[in-house]
Amino acid sequence: MTTAVKSNQTVLSVDDIAVQSVISGKDRKILLDHPVDNDEAVILALGYKQEFKREFSLWTIFGVAFSVLGLLPSIASTLFYSLAYAGNAGITWGFALGMLGVIPVALNMAEISSAFPTSGGLYYATAMLSPPKYKALLSWIVGWSNYFYQVTGAPSVAYGCASMILALASVANPNYAYQTWHCYLLSVAITTVCAIISSLPTKWIAYINACSSILNILFLFISWIFMLAGNDREEQGLPKFNSNSFAWGIDNLTDWPDGMAILLSFMAVLWTMCGFDSPFHITEECSNAQTATPKAIVMTATIGGALGFVFQIALAYTIVDIDGAVKDDLGQPYIAYLSQIMTKPRVLAIGSFAAILAFSMTFSCMIAASRVLFSYSRDNCFPLSRYWCKVNKYTRTPVNAVWANWFIGILLLLLMFGGVAVDAIFSVGSIAPFISFTIPTLLRITYARNTFKPGPWNLGKFTYVSGFIGCSFILLMIPISNFPQYKGSDNTADLMNWTCVVYYGSMLLVIAWYFVYAHKIYKGPRSNLAGETIIDGREADSVVEEIVERKDYKEE
Repeated sequence: MTTAVKSNQTVLSVDDIAVQSVISGKDRKILLDHPVDNDEAVILALGYKQEFKREFSLWTIFGVAFSVLGLLPSIASTLFYSLAYAGNAGITWGFALGMLGVIPVALNMAEISSAFPTSGGLYYATAMLSPPKYKALLSWIVGWSNYFYQVTGAPSVAYGCASMILALASVANPNYAYQTWHCYLLSVAITTVCAIISSLPTKWIAYINACSSILNILFLFISWIFMLAGNDREEQGLPKFNSNSFAWGIDNLTDWPDGMAILLSFMAVLWTMCGFDSPFHITEECSNAQTATPKAIVMTATIGGALGFVFQIALAYTIVDIDGAVKDDLGQPYIAYLSQIMTKPRVLAIGSFAAILAFSMTFSCMIAASRVLFSYSRDNCFPLSRYWCKVNKYTRTPVNAVWANWFIGILLLLLMFGGVAVDAIFSVGSIAPFISFTIPTLLRITYARNTFKPGPWNLGKFTYVSGFIGCSFILLMIPISNFPQYKGSDNTADLMNWTCVVYYGSMLLVIAWYFVYAHKIYKGPRSNLAGETIIDGREADSVVEEIVERKDYKEE
């Protein structure tokens, strides 16, 4: 395909590129005034201009994804959904079971990313794989569901980062009095600095994320070593490690049966692992995108899942009091856990690792979210789309989209003044992405099973097995994500699971908006190539002949 493109630097035949797109199958040709490589040929065939510099490689795009995954801060921030539901079982074999459902989802997303290597890949793929009558509606649902996850990602991580910093402040100074507005202002400050970083040129962002990926691995390893070798359990008259039965046993802290408690703990797995989609959203900035992007997705899911499992085993074998960590006055289970097994100086040092990584995770989330807003806005999916789809001429990054997401984020953070309602942005992050991940997969293995054009990285016949497992897992988790920890009279407003209001209520509004008005202006993904750039195949010969004549005239 690359050779064919290079041999014709004037006219690119869309149907010669093995992709399914909004302009393929119509004998369309794209006029070019420069030679193109395979990456640009593919994005042009998908119907979009090459607007970014392709300065990410497989390893740097994996670095972004691994930073978004942010294992240490993610685990620290979601212990409320694992340890607080099923005890140690939620972070050991419960986590492993959850990963068996998550990895098939990642594998099928990787296959789809190879076929549709564009920043708006999830909703673009949905439109291409859907029945024509429903492509606009289904891509609208997938696009907004994914955007809700993206736009809540950075503020939720920033909130977790601020909570850890303030918990460490309480450890350092017992006289410190926590106030909600302290957390809010600190969260806003974190997101502001991260927005500035996310507005930098791609090359700088790639370098910063490469450094943060190294810190992720290094801090995770150091923390793991100190948890195992540097704990002071023996000085407390306890054995160095917990027994196997305690480390792997269920400590049900809910009002539900044990099996239900394990299922509820999967929300922590979903939130921790959802960052594996990040390479998809920056694929237009990656070289050799059709193979590098899917490989980065699979690497993020598998390596991240394995490291997360090993890290949490260390936590299960060293924690002293599960109930005490969950209900500690610090309000941060991870810092409370460290305080159970380490001296104050070590708590401050190891806890700061999680806070630093939460900061780097925040700007990585902002990068992915800005690319989602940018790519969806190219197709008029959002209000004021013409502003969010602009690329800054100096940085060559979607700066407007970065700051639009930042503004929405600081508004969402106001939920912390409503008490437990702020936890809803974590709940959205656990289910919204997987709904958007699963719809194109479901279409791939059903309606589009005979029309899908796989990219160079694909699952072959295994796609149906993987797709069935992944879709079944998410269909199970959709209702589970709405269940509260307690039921009956124990379930007060402060303990309510607000996912049903924040996520499903928001989705209901955008679907209603689609039927009331948006269907008039949104028809699904559309090409942003200028009208004169695309010509009908029948015109190609005359255009080439005219160009040759011009060239001969100039040479004379």
